[in-house]
Amino acid sequence: MIISKILYFITSILAGLYIVTGIYGALSWLTNTHLQIKNTQTIITYPFTEKAFLILDSSNTYLVFCFLIPIFAYGLFFWLLCNVFKVFYQDKLFTTENIVHLRRFYLVNIFLPTVLTIFTSFFMPIDSELFLIVILHLLLGVFIFFMSEIFCQGLTLQNEQDLFI
Repeated sequence: MIISKILYFITSILAGLYIVTGIYGALSWLTNTHLQIKNTQTIITYPFTEKAFLILDSSNTYLVFCFLIPIFAYGLFFWLLCNVFKVFYQDKLFTTENIVHLRRFYLVNIFLPTVLTIFTSFFMPIDSELFLIVILHLLLGVFIFFMSEIFCQGLTLQNEQDLFI
């Protein structure tokens, strides 16, 4: 229970950091603030400093498909993961709400990486390492799918027991 709380807080912080970084990067790019352009690189600096925070390729295609989409996708991933960890420190494990959190997580992990990779492949070459990441997300999604089905059976048994008593 304590481990799930710790992991919940860590993944919540990671989700927030990814989303804030994505928003900051997008706003910097759109408003042309905190930017330094050197050769083919765009450097986004920390606010109110000249120190590099993000070093990106200067093309719009790179910004969208190699920075914004992945950073927001991982923000979503960690937000959904923190909800999965939240499931395990609840007083009642087998609830409909907990099953919904597990389902969201496995559906996103099974489908989103594949869809985003296919979509990105129309605009940019895909590295072979990315396929390994997609497979890892797929395996994680399948694992949580099985866990979700176990929770569904647990909820059914719990409801039957509540009716019996």
